[in-house]
Amino acid sequence: LMRGLTVLSADVLVCVLCVFVCGDTLDASDPGYITSPGYPLEYPPHQNCQWVITAPEPSQRIVLNFNPHFELERLDCRYDFIEIRDGGSDSAELLGKHCSNIAPPAIISSGTALHIKFVSDYAHQGAGFSLRYEIFRTGSEFCFRNFTSPYGMIESPGFPDKYPHNLECSYIIITPPHMDVTLTFLTFDLENDPLLSGEGDCKYDWLDVWDGLPQVGPLIGRYCGTKIPPEIKSPSGLLSLSFHTDMAVAKDGFSARYNMTHKEVSDTFHCSTVFGLESGTISDDQISASSSFYDGRWSPRQARLNNIDNAWTPSEDSTKEYIQVDLHFLKVLTGIATQGAVSKETQKSYYVTTFKLEVSTNGEDWMTYRYGKNHKIFHANTDPSEVVLNRVPQPVLARFVRIRPQSWKSGIALRFELYGCQIIDAPCSEMQGLLSGLLPDAQISASSARDMLWSPGNARLVASHSGWFPGPAQPLAGEEWLQVDLGVPKMVRGIITQGARGGEGTSSTDNRAFVRKYRVAHGLDGKNWEYVMDSKTSLPKIFEGNTHYDTPELRRFEETLAQFIRIYPERWSPAGIGMRVEILGCGVPGKTRARRQSYSARQWAQHLHTHRHCKHTVHTHTSSPLSWF
Repeated sequence: LMRGLTVLSADVLVCVLCVFVCGDTLDASDPGYITSPGYPLEYPPHQNCQWVITAPEPSQRIVLNFNPHFELERLDCRYDFIEIRDGGSDSAELLGKHCSNIAPPAIISSGTALHIKFVSDYAHQGAGFSLRYEIFRTGSEFCFRNFTSPYGMIESPGFPDKYPHNLECSYIIITPPHMDVTLTFLTFDLENDPLLSGEGDCKYDWLDVWDGLPQVGPLIGRYCGTKIPPEIKSPSGLLSLSFHTDMAVAKDGFSARYNMTHKEVSDTFHCSTVFGLESGTISDDQISASSSFYDGRWSPRQARLNNIDNAWTPSEDSTKEYIQVDLHFLKVLTGIATQGAVSKETQKSYYVTTFKLEVSTNGEDWMTYRYGKNHKIFHANTDPSEVVLNRVPQPVLARFVRIRPQSWKSGIALRFELYGCQIIDAPCSEMQGLLSGLLPDAQISASSARDMLWSPGNARLVASHSGWFPGPAQPLAGEEWLQVDLGVPKMVRGIITQGARGGEGTSSTDNRAFVRKYRVAHGLDGKNWEYVMDSKTSLPKIFEGNTHYDTPELRRFEETLAQFIRIYPERWSPAGIGMRVEILGCGVPGKTRARRQSYSARQWAQHLHTHRHCKHTVHTHTSSPLSWF
């Protein structure tokens, strides 16, 4: 059994099966985990759990490191809290009493024991906490850090000396609004299994990079060995690193530099940025294929537009073959440029004449791009050298992009480039924290939920492995709703919706569900609501939703001042209502914006009631939902 993330996943599975561990006496000889009952799902009410951790040797001390995904009811820690005492009883010296959604820093005992107590009252549960306990080693207090300065260095514990064993470290970079962060690795040396050669095949020690909080936001990549990871530029406002080491071989570790840069947003921008195949901004590791020609001279890395050394060619010419790019982040794809190639060895010409486009948010669930009811056939090249640009008729949101040749001349050979933009390139289009995990579960609610696996907290765009499903087996149109509390009033300008899938513990295809049409309401207090209106009909706007459970759809409306957003499904797939979402918006002009790490900490003061009768004041543009690109 592997340590670290695998063990945590096992703990989560135990919680899903409702075998809650509420208190124990633990030996710190081997590192271990303590979690609130049900973590990372909502903890139950009326809990009073107590743990005592002891070290075996009189000279040893104990260190606690908390997972950054920490969420307890705020309210001055009067109702829900975790309490740590420097000794083996509840009368020992208090080291800390913690709540809200900011994880405590590392806590170190002065002796051989720690007492931990977790209390919850009858209302307002959250995701809870997870902590790792172990014997304290010099350097482990630097294992969990938040970075908010404009630039800085991130290093493995003890760098440049060898890193310690049995580490579970997290480093979180938090940017202000309108800032990108670029992470550049300078040195990299982690233990690797020589028998595993693919990216992400890390068995012993590894570094995970996340678009958001660890274990919450989407995983960008897992890295080990000595190959330096590619430069990563994040637009989402929160970039995290998780560092895992086992109990055996230790290497020199890693060092990385991060730098925040201001992002200019123009009202007249065009969504046609070059993504970087030709320039090399997209690394070789981000390009893969179903197969490559056996002699190694036609590999995926040679599929860059205007590459002078051949192109990509599969092992056989077939419509089953494809080439694929991982963009690392969810982006808007608007165009594809293609070329064929002339073989350097034989001088023979090869090129693709037509192809299909496939997209995915996770690399597992794919959708073939449609224009109308049928799969779109893109017409490509008529010679090996000319660059042919195809516009994507309706821009699509994707992280993974596949080109699947359908016809060709002499054989398949392809060089290409992708075009588009970041979602946040448009004015007032900052993601509000669902995807990244910065918005806590307590601020996502719903009219009902099928069970814990399909709770509102699972309604995070892309990041969630499942989604929100309402409780009723036969819901009525407009009766169910999903609600987001942004914490403070914001200017809201758009919503991204996505369907839901399988969920933890089930592989049923019946759970691949999505919402086809929905309405949107907004408010400032969670009680009084107004619908987004259709300027043509003067009725509540019916938004076009999803046609596939994985592919996200973005819909815009006029900037609206709101703190609460509700989505009312009106029509849905045969499998039922399934949703994941993100809200797009920006700070209120003229007001000081709250910092990213604290703006979402507002907790519910009372239960929010459904109000079916809403005022009708806000109007939408009548243009295509993605015409602003």
